[in-house]
Amino acid sequence: MYYAGRILRVDLEKCKVSHQIVNEEIAKKYIGGVGLAARILWKETSSNTDPFSPENRLVFMTGPLTGTIVPKSGRFVVVAISPLTDIWGESHAGGTWAHALRRSGVDGIVIKGVAEHPVYLWISDKEAKIEDAHHLWGKDIYETDELLKKETDKAATTVAIGPAGEKLVRFASVIGDGRAGRAAARTGMGAVMGSKKLKAIAVRGTRKILVYDEEGLERSVRNHYPITRLTPEEIERLERQEVHTLFSYTPHKNFRQDILKGLEEKCADAVVRGRLYYCAGCDSSCTESHMMENARRIMVQGLRAFGAGCLIDNVEAMDKAWELCQRLGMDVTSTGAVIAFAMECFEKGLINRRELEGINLEWGNHDAVVEMVRKIGQREGFGKVLGEGVRRAADYLGGMAHEYAMHVKGFEISPHDPRAHNGLALGMAVANRGASNLEAPHFSFNSAIPDLSITEEQLDNTRSAFVIKGQGVTSAKLQNLMCVVDSLIVCSSLATGLYEEEYRKAQPSHLLEWLNLATGWKMNLDEFMTIGERIYNLKRLINVRRGISRKDDTLPPRLLTAKRGRGAGKDNLPHLGRMLNEFYSFRGWSEEGIPTEDKLTQLGLSREAEGIY
Repeated sequence: MYYAGRILRVDLEKCKVSHQIVNEEIAKKYIGGVGLAARILWKETSSNTDPFSPENRLVFMTGPLTGTIVPKSGRFVVVAISPLTDIWGESHAGGTWAHALRRSGVDGIVIKGVAEHPVYLWISDKEAKIEDAHHLWGKDIYETDELLKKETDKAATTVAIGPAGEKLVRFASVIGDGRAGRAAARTGMGAVMGSKKLKAIAVRGTRKILVYDEEGLERSVRNHYPITRLTPEEIERLERQEVHTLFSYTPHKNFRQDILKGLEEKCADAVVRGRLYYCAGCDSSCTESHMMENARRIMVQGLRAFGAGCLIDNVEAMDKAWELCQRLGMDVTSTGAVIAFAMECFEKGLINRRELEGINLEWGNHDAVVEMVRKIGQREGFGKVLGEGVRRAADYLGGMAHEYAMHVKGFEISPHDPRAHNGLALGMAVANRGASNLEAPHFSFNSAIPDLSITEEQLDNTRSAFVIKGQGVTSAKLQNLMCVVDSLIVCSSLATGLYEEEYRKAQPSHLLEWLNLATGWKMNLDEFMTIGERIYNLKRLINVRRGISRKDDTLPPRLLTAKRGRGAGKDNLPHLGRMLNEFYSFRGWSEEGIPTEDKLTQLGLSREAEGIY
């Protein structure tokens, strides 16, 4: 078998490392990536597993296409019960680490227990060892990466946590490639890593990744996804266009929409100053990834989170806040969101300057934002409160604070306003990790998906964004597709066509063809998409077991009752009730949002879900 899910099992309490080969039947049922990770989390955690307990599993997983000739296949996923939301936690990153892991002969890592003292994991072609990390504890991401390369191999690649992860900031990130800052940012996977006293995982792999039909795979990739070369002028035009598109969805001032004139153009200028920076296996890069002259990345996401979210138009300050998030190891989206929340609470008198130790947290005060980023990452002063995330911070403050806490299921909303697209609103409300814009990314697709019977009209944002009927069906189909994309694993832009010319979009049948050529499997399209549906339902089961139901599939009141007033969807308010009914019906779930026994039997999950009813 060419892909077997070779998993490294790490028991930090016993300081023991072992290997496991996944049964081929299970591999075919879940593929890899997020699929295998979901099955492991379902089997090895329970309804009351505490995210910071030794029993929580921290799962790093690649997939059968990782490291192959398939483009945009340099990604990995990190999964655990989230300390931010207390439900399914999932975060993705690109860079070079995933390729190195597969080339070391390992497809995934499952970590349990808590080490007696700080440690790191060193994986090479020959062995996997747990090493002492006392000297690394307290170091930031950049320092940790540099020291580990000197200590292990100069060609090694790392994922690590910074002080935020060590101090259990609930939205701490796992960051790869040092200064390049490839962040598995969301849902607090860095805090889980810190709770286990695992500082980093360094990898050096040199083995060739074998596939079933190498020539056939190369021929198929070139046929479906031809190589293109853009001129510098074309690249800059696409970059600016993408920034402007993103800003049309971007909420300002904690979703209150006071627009800063000139901010959008300043951010576009900042991005195009950098050079494109590619993940391993990527041939086109994206506007999310630029390397600046100081050998450090800049991302549009950070500029939007701090600029639009906190009403800052000082690009240098936004960049400084972004750099602190990278060094300390924090999710820039959640960091920007909790500071915007705190700014509104400061404005409304729920927080005073004494509590903030003199910091004037007024809208647009860029010095205050940078200082608050540092305090959150170091768990200092009021940073301790904000490091708990907006839901817990609102609990702490009481009163009207929950009115200003922009989250779904405890997960801070990304800088994409759900009022700008009804499909986005529904997708965020029902997403398994909460408020995710990527589980059903309507706005990213730019053309039809014939393999899924999704028409161009259904995905045309100028025509379908404010339609209600059909959003439930389209969202469910896109969720199933993204589950197989995240199990292969390839970048979502490969399937959405985002950042690409139209003919460079890979249809589901192309992805399936590449999977079969890589593994030697004979899967058909119906089987392939059923796997996506199975994975989505299994993630939902994990959440149902932890108390999630229809009551949680909603958006903050502000986003259901107050219009944007400007930009995309300026007069739209999503009608969640009708869309949820259609979504649950199409999914075969009860009106409470619970997968039915008939649906689970149909998906081959009835045995997996014994005891859920």
